[in-house]
Amino acid sequence: MAVPGKAAAFRLPPLPTIREIIKLFRLRAQKQLSQNFLLDLQLTDKIVRQAGELTNAHVCEVGPGPGGITRSILNTDVAQLLLVEKDARFIPGLQMLSEAAPGKVRIVHGDILTYKMEKAFPKYLKKKWEDEPPNIHIIGNLPFSVSTPLIIKWLENVSNRDGPFFYGRTQMTLTFQKEVGERLTAKTGGKQRSRLSIMAQHLCSVENCFVIPGLAFVPQPEVDVAVVHFTPLVQPKIQQPFKLVEKVVQSAFQFRRKYCCRGIEILFPESERLKKTEQLMMEADVDPTLRPFQLSMSHFSNLCNVYRKMCDGDPNLFTYNYREELRQKKRLRKNTSHSEEIEEEEEKDNE
Repeated sequence: MAVPGKAAAFRLPPLPTIREIIKLFRLRAQKQLSQNFLLDLQLTDKIVRQAGELTNAHVCEVGPGPGGITRSILNTDVAQLLLVEKDARFIPGLQMLSEAAPGKVRIVHGDILTYKMEKAFPKYLKKKWEDEPPNIHIIGNLPFSVSTPLIIKWLENVSNRDGPFFYGRTQMTLTFQKEVGERLTAKTGGKQRSRLSIMAQHLCSVENCFVIPGLAFVPQPEVDVAVVHFTPLVQPKIQQPFKLVEKVVQSAFQFRRKYCCRGIEILFPESERLKKTEQLMMEADVDPTLRPFQLSMSHFSNLCNVYRKMCDGDPNLFTYNYREELRQKKRLRKNTSHSEEIEEEEEKDNE
């Protein structure tokens, strides 16, 4: 018997199973898109629970595919569910789910990497950055091929407070290859500590929730899958622009097994490399013989702050590109070698 005055929670009506949907619409996972379907609704429910309380929330699901996680989200009685799906083959099956949940689902056929998330949700949901996170969540079983570029893009959005974070500190619950999940959450000194660890953890609280064995997916990937939850921090741990932090961190991890000073060197042109590197390491109070994975967040903060000061003193420094300098040197050697060959030929002709 229903409780008087209390609206019954929404539940999806009986529908074909995910396997039946796959058969009905003749869906096959495409290897080139690194697609893997999750058919076990107990597992999709478990993923969705990591997002927290979703009743009356506004949710964006990335790459819903045949709709397993979509069903679990709808069964939490969300206010609105936005589905962004790049592969047109999945749209008819998602429309079936939309019809089963009238007024709750909006389907966008498009690429999440280019979709304008600033317009995805009602403006009244927006909160101040210092407030609690808005009642907005991003959930997705991401294709492996897009997961790393997408999280880097969204971390930049966190830093700039735009994209999905125009509304405040929007939370995300996403899947990654197990190894990527370990990198995202690796602590100082851990064997998986990487560029991704620093970029994620300086901007977000990152939790590796649980691991799904590869055999739970169809087709079965060669790796297990990690479910990772992100909550943007009120204050980033490194108070510098995203691109500057990314450049310093990427350089530091360029030579992962060498001393950290070896990677830091490539921030500077060859003509002043040793002097500038020594200055940076000394002013940042970082031991140059530490390996990159041994550097703490405090170390990276100091490095970024000092590097910023050096860039302010030399406007051309930030635009310096180590790889471009290598390419120019290579072209110069090639042209010099070619010129010498021509001179030798001319000398022979004159003999």
